[in-house]
Amino acid sequence: MTRQAFSPNRPTPLRAMDEPSLIAAAQDGDRRALDRLLRLYEPQVHALCRRITGNDTDAHDAAQDAMIAVVRGLPRFDGRSRFSTWLYRVVTNACLDELRRRRRRPVVGLPELDGTTVELVDIRQESVADQVVGRSFIDEILADLPDAYRAALVLRELGQFEYAEIAEILGVPTGTVRSRIARGRAHLAGQLARAPSTVRPASGRQLALAG
Repeated sequence: MTRQAFSPNRPTPLRAMDEPSLIAAAQDGDRRALDRLLRLYEPQVHALCRRITGNDTDAHDAAQDAMIAVVRGLPRFDGRSRFSTWLYRVVTNACLDELRRRRRRPVVGLPELDGTTVELVDIRQESVADQVVGRSFIDEILADLPDAYRAALVLRELGQFEYAEIAEILGVPTGTVRSRIARGRAHLAGQLARAPSTVRPASGRQLALAG
């Protein structure tokens, strides 16, 4: 059976609407559909902002700016990319703008890669206390990365985006994304290796960047 297109004259219960229908309804001025659409992505948006900006205050400001930009830009969303890709592009730009406005630390230089494969550390299976300490330390390391490297690394590790999607979000070639992520991982792993064991997450697994 062919799905009926959204029509304001034939309202559909919001819970029964899929994402494309919610987008269409929101673009047609349905405030409830817009609110539901934004709430679907709210946890991911805040988690992404938290990891890119490195603290709750900047994350809150960036997330708020991003949501405003999404609402304003939604009428121009044409569906040529996935909605999530478009939304995370807006969110990432809001985070980078926030970092530029509130920069606190100088950017350190990154060493050239020697071709080695870097395995990150997983804190998902650690105790709550270990996770808090580990995440705080990861935030400090991420803060040392250039903004573009940090954004690419977080999109990959937290957002689980493919390299091509990250390239579309950041507006750079896929090769550039791979290079940024590789150098970001190398810097992160190097800092973890030099850290005292009391602040370093337990080794042997994959790093969880989730906030």
